[in-house]
Amino acid sequence: MLLINAYCTNRRPPPLSIPHELRGRRDTTDPELGPHLGGFAGYVMGGGAREMSATRYAVLRHLDRVRHHFALELDEANLGPFEAWAHAANAIVFLPDGTVRDPAGMVLVDPDDGEADPDAVMPYPAAARVRRDATTALLRGHGIRVAASLPPVVDECELELRAPGEVASRCLALFACALRAESIVARRPIPRTDIEERLPQALREASPKERAFLDAAAPGEQAVIDHAWRYEALETLLWALGLRSLLPFPTARCDVPALAGIVLDRDPEQLIASATLRPAAELLDALDLVTRVHWAVTDARIQKADPPAGLDGGVVLERHYALNWLVRVPDVEWDDVMTPT
Repeated sequence: MLLINAYCTNRRPPPLSIPHELRGRRDTTDPELGPHLGGFAGYVMGGGAREMSATRYAVLRHLDRVRHHFALELDEANLGPFEAWAHAANAIVFLPDGTVRDPAGMVLVDPDDGEADPDAVMPYPAAARVRRDATTALLRGHGIRVAASLPPVVDECELELRAPGEVASRCLALFACALRAESIVARRPIPRTDIEERLPQALREASPKERAFLDAAAPGEQAVIDHAWRYEALETLLWALGLRSLLPFPTARCDVPALAGIVLDRDPEQLIASATLRPAAELLDALDLVTRVHWAVTDARIQKADPPAGLDGGVVLERHYALNWLVRVPDVEWDDVMTPT
């Protein structure tokens, strides 16, 4: 019998109909899954001793999307049927020899040097690959080159979106912080008490960092700059709620008065109660695009060049941040969102 740990990103993996002994199972409702995956990520990187590679990066991004962890024993004669299941579950596996492997059993991460077998293939849902290729072609038309090794983003079969009401509440908090930052820049700071009176929901929904910013009598310069940029994240989430008809190509900053009108012209409680999200395919198209243009902006900065095609790096960053939070990749609170490229 062979002990296999399978890490599946499909939120509804098919039944394990092959003969096996289930030794354990976790999903995203288990508080131990996150720390376990964090430890696994450290193992992939050799405890920080290994440099990043395309394959190790893809494995780390896979771990960000894991929805189920199975520990099972099966007879090696059943590895063929297990491979078919692992493909359907979009799983990578960990074996007792310390290797991390693709569904076909090829090594993705060797325990000794962290390297991959040349024939190893990271598993991705077919639709995610199609979306990546379409986005890459679209960006090529704009004169934007992105790395071929950049993996697809999360697919619909892996997706666990934030609840619409949570997204609307987040919009209120973002607006309150951006508005206060803007008022400080204009040297007409809006007191916290005024914001609380007009948008009490925003204070209730604010993250710890946002609450500290709103409570501070004289926030630091960087905090003011950071929160002023949140108008771009706000536009992204208002678009996700269908309250902005378009999310323009990220070359120019948003229309702040228009965003303010959307928020202030609606009753906050009604905004939350009536919130609905755009179709998942539209949200993922936007995420795939912003992930790739973020890579292009980052690469340009490393090369000490201007961003290609007039991209605005600040707009790109805020959109990426908001959309990663929306799709829960990884599933963390607002202050802890990451935007790896």
